[in-house]
Amino acid sequence: MDLELKGRAAVVTGSSRGIGRAIVTALAREGARVCLSARGAEGLEQAAAELRASGAEVVTVVGDVATPEGAAAAVAAAVKAFGALDILVNNVGGSGGAGAFDVATAAQWKDVVDRNLMASVWCSQHAVEAMKARGGGCIVHINSIYGREYGTSAPYTAAKAGLMALTKEMALDLARYRIRVNGVAPGSILFPGGSWDRRRQALPEKVEKMVREELPWGRFGTPEEVADVVVFLCSGRARWVTGATVPVDGGQGRAF
Repeated sequence: MDLELKGRAAVVTGSSRGIGRAIVTALAREGARVCLSARGAEGLEQAAAELRASGAEVVTVVGDVATPEGAAAAVAAAVKAFGALDILVNNVGGSGGAGAFDVATAAQWKDVVDRNLMASVWCSQHAVEAMKARGGGCIVHINSIYGREYGTSAPYTAAKAGLMALTKEMALDLARYRIRVNGVAPGSILFPGGSWDRRRQALPEKVEKMVREELPWGRFGTPEEVADVVVFLCSGRARWVTGATVPVDGGQGRAF
């Protein structure tokens, strides 16, 4: 199936490893030109080098998109390199170790909300202006099943629920510009250096019990399984899908 992505210009934030890296790899495989963005230069350049070796057209920008300045720089780098912007994937997030409501600090609330909600706001604001000039585009927010489920981190759950609501609002507001906005809500995803990899090394028995009792398929998901859904939503084959948040969790979520 032709996903109609050849030559499309994309920005993927948080793309040096894990889900973000899988997304840029999948987009590049379909012929898209991709701007990789992350805070760490070393991992970013390693990912870019591997993509270039496969023939992909990629550029990189180091910065923190949880700030308005970092978000502006990421979008500007893509527009400068490719002359346009068709796709934005907002992948930055994480709980930052923040816990339940009665223990989360003010600093943790700000950090987690900035990374999981405001980074998507700042990047999308700049991307939308570029997409208007293009005559349309596609934005995908990487959410979490904890945007509609109970989670042990109050700031993370609240920020992801806010991102889910923002997805719907943006989709309706931006439809007149032919800009589609969707979300993808992964469940528990395992990759080297990720949070579940660290937990599995630190607390193997506890994690094994969680896998048995909470993951219907008896395993973690992979970044590639999330990336496949994201790339479809970015494609012309999903042209009538907007305002949706699609769970990619192997049935882990319990919400209807």
